[in-house]
Amino acid sequence: MGVMVGISCCEEGERRRSEQRGKRKMNWRPGKKEKEGNDGSCGSCGYPLNLTSSNRITSNIGSEYHKSIKKGFISFLSVDLSRFTQVDEVNCLPFYWGRYRSKTKLLCRKCGVHIDNGLSLVATGCPSLMVINLSRCNITDVGLEALANGCPALKQINLSYCPLVSDSGLRALSQACHQLQTVKMSCCREINGIGLTGCSPTLAYIDAESCNLETKGIMGIVSGGGLEYLNVSGISCSIHEDGLAAIGSGFATRLKILNLRMCRTVGDHSIMAIAKGCPLLQEWNLALCHSVMISGWKSIGSNCKKLEKLHVNRCRNLSDHGLQALREGCKRLSVLYISKCCRLSSTAIELFKLYRGNVEIREEEIMCVGPDWTIR
Repeated sequence: MGVMVGISCCEEGERRRSEQRGKRKMNWRPGKKEKEGNDGSCGSCGYPLNLTSSNRITSNIGSEYHKSIKKGFISFLSVDLSRFTQVDEVNCLPFYWGRYRSKTKLLCRKCGVHIDNGLSLVATGCPSLMVINLSRCNITDVGLEALANGCPALKQINLSYCPLVSDSGLRALSQACHQLQTVKMSCCREINGIGLTGCSPTLAYIDAESCNLETKGIMGIVSGGGLEYLNVSGISCSIHEDGLAAIGSGFATRLKILNLRMCRTVGDHSIMAIAKGCPLLQEWNLALCHSVMISGWKSIGSNCKKLEKLHVNRCRNLSDHGLQALREGCKRLSVLYISKCCRLSSTAIELFKLYRGNVEIREEEIMCVGPDWTIR
């Protein structure tokens, strides 16, 4: 079985590629977008990376590739190690060429299931690394700490489904990487959120779906003050009904998109705190939030003045009076996702349509809301 190339590299520009195209043998084809190639070549620089087979020793890099690396034409700024699943280990060998080191980051000879040692080598050889995808990789806090200390310019990291990563590794990232913007850590069962306490204000996007978050962890997640997108859908039931109130404590005033889908125990106290404390909220997913009662719905209607999209699918305690509160408030609402709310009458829904004809009613249930992730 072949292995997809997961290394993205950048060249100085189309001009240099054009100048070198006639002099080198490469697998690059004119007009191809700058992304990973499926033919075993880097879609950006065009050189064959010899990573097309798990049964082959991938240690031969052409002399022309060496020359271009040495000249500093190629700079590894984005590494995806989540897609190498067919071989045994990662051997990412850093090269040190004096003044060229600022441009030359990484030369990978053999890539496979990621381990801490390989991640340490990535950190050593790629001090300018900004994006890394470690989804479903068998790494621990030791490797994550090495990455944080070696790559202070890191901006985006995907740790989804990394079962051995805990708040200790997150703490290393938040303390060492002061430009961090995106952290995706969905389904990391050892993470409770405390590791992000004191994180940089640049941290704007956090996906913590199905994590075992605690109340103190929620406070840690929002502590940076720059959060714009937060997904805590399906979090552990260890969060009691008031446990999410920390989101509205004053640290998440920039929050625009919030996904609380399947947070079945979140209660009115948390909903009221969020509605009042997050004035810029534009999209809010409350599908399957069964513990939201009339006080919560009234607070949303009164306080969420910028809310444009609201998801209330299968909310057991959304009643006619609750829908009336949403109808009379939320003046900027443009889309309401609503279906299978057992306490709602057809009359209440028709009244909503009559008085708020500008609001689109959709019965579909959306699980993922917000921006497209650049690190899948």
